[in-house]
Amino acid sequence: MAGVEGRVAMITGAGRGIGRATAETLASRGARVMCVARSEQELADTGLDYAVADLGTVEGCAKAVADTEERLGSIEILICNHGLGSAHERVIWEQGPVVWDEMMRINLDGPYHLSRLVLPQMVERGYGRIVYTSSTAGLVAEYAGSAYSSSKSGLLGLMRSVAQDAGPHGITSNAVLPGWVKTEMADRSARADAKERGISPEQVWKERAALYPPGRVATPQEVAEMIAFLATEEASGVSGEAIRVSLGSVW
Repeated sequence: MAGVEGRVAMITGAGRGIGRATAETLASRGARVMCVARSEQELADTGLDYAVADLGTVEGCAKAVADTEERLGSIEILICNHGLGSAHERVIWEQGPVVWDEMMRINLDGPYHLSRLVLPQMVERGYGRIVYTSSTAGLVAEYAGSAYSSSKSGLLGLMRSVAQDAGPHGITSNAVLPGWVKTEMADRSARADAKERGISPEQVWKERAALYPPGRVATPQEVAEMIAFLATEEASGVSGEAIRVSLGSVW
């Protein structure tokens, strides 16, 4: 079995943006895809199998895995792509622990619980692919984004730990680190930034584009292509890696 053909893939945050692009890409290449998110309307629009779940809770993670296994079979590819952005953050001394706790619960605890739940069957089968969507902010902290940057940095530690623990069992674990990508989540942060600075969201996006040598931000499909490769059988030699998809910039 080559590529992802016939493999069962569960993709979180699949209702829009990078997650949706990844789900559509894997499905087009023969994977049996389960899309997971909180919005049923967005999931239904994908035209793929889906499960509605709150991945910021242990129960929601368990439901997503159980629904996938019941309808499609054992999960062979796990794409942990869901997460909160930093649009609502402030400098660290001006925000309370509620923001931190919510960010960690969704961006880091959720991927941990999902990994813990799917790994036993991957180990038993001797095959598995896990890909986490981190961020360049996990390497280079952004202003007024302490919780987001910390959660994405922590995700890299989780990814490397899974690579070490599960590597002897034919399982790879990697992370993609997008910079700015034109998604709805990033657009919310652009609007928040624009409001605070008294400029237009379009100007914010121009500033973001200027960070990259091509003078533009990445597209969801460009990130999805890297995720899709890491999910393949042929990517067996890549594990424990944090791969930037940021058009040649550290951001």
